[in-house]
Amino acid sequence: MSHDDATTGSSAVPSATPVPDDFVFDTRTDLRPDQKAEVLIQALPWLQKFAGALVVVKYGGNAMVDEELKRAFAEDMVFLRQVGLRPVVVHGGGPQINAMLDRLGIESEFRGGLRVTTPEAMEVVRMVLTGQVSRELVGLLNAHGPHAVGLSGEDGGLFQARRRTAFVGGEAVDVGLVGDVVQVNPGAVQDLLDAGRIPVVSTVAPDIDDPTQVLNVNADTAAAALAVALGARKLIVLTDVEGLYLSWPDRSSLVRRLSASQLAEVLPTLDSGMRPKMEACWRAVTGGVGRAHVIDGRAPHSILVEVFTSDGIGTMVLPDTEPEDAPFTAPIPVVHPEVPA
Repeated sequence: MSHDDATTGSSAVPSATPVPDDFVFDTRTDLRPDQKAEVLIQALPWLQKFAGALVVVKYGGNAMVDEELKRAFAEDMVFLRQVGLRPVVVHGGGPQINAMLDRLGIESEFRGGLRVTTPEAMEVVRMVLTGQVSRELVGLLNAHGPHAVGLSGEDGGLFQARRRTAFVGGEAVDVGLVGDVVQVNPGAVQDLLDAGRIPVVSTVAPDIDDPTQVLNVNADTAAAALAVALGARKLIVLTDVEGLYLSWPDRSSLVRRLSASQLAEVLPTLDSGMRPKMEACWRAVTGGVGRAHVIDGRAPHSILVEVFTSDGIGTMVLPDTEPEDAPFTAPIPVVHPEVPA
């Protein structure tokens, strides 16, 4: 009890103060000092466990369009660096690309879940990802100190990609200058990490079959490829849902954890929005990354909750080679697809 709460000669019980409808709990002002200390102490085992760990974070969804979430994300990345982890950020920029194409009067078209990227659209993609989204994020990070450096998949030969097609109704269709990452040279990123920087990677890449041409590559799969090449401990993919649902919108079907082989069975049943994210997780853990997570980027500081709490959030994918210490908590539909190449 504080001194202001003490009364003399009175047994009256003060009435509870009504909570305003617009009240938002703020840990900076609404926790007592001892409560703040308890929160910090609870994080100690995870700070010790992940000291020096390399974590690749795919930045996307609402977290990259909402101003408060942008700032919270930047704080999370700087926090990770300051407590001894080595974060790498990989980003796309779908909403920003759409806005610029609309502004310039260039029509957007999607086939099989992929943006049809004409040479004209590719100029916009390259400009927005490297010159707008990357610069804004680097600025937000560097507001906390000179930590972040932006680079694209073109820089230092970081990514090489090969053109791909989409499949609509079982038939291959051309989607223009769209590619898959087929080769990673992580030297430039590793140099930045060794210098104590936070690399911020935008996902355009030279065409391995025509180095004069640049391709638009999916940020989820690029993040997975980079995580594998760097030997990351974790891949974290931000999205706009709580995690993987087996039967959306049934909220009870949220999967907390599953193995790579269980995920391979589920992949063909997923929609075009979630499949690339979960396939990125599959590629990461089968390529040697210790854990892959899909988490809700709409929640401020969701990355810190995932890394530094016992329960974590979202959906975690584990390698098959590691015995699980907790049972899988949701049924898996039995299907037998081809495992993604």
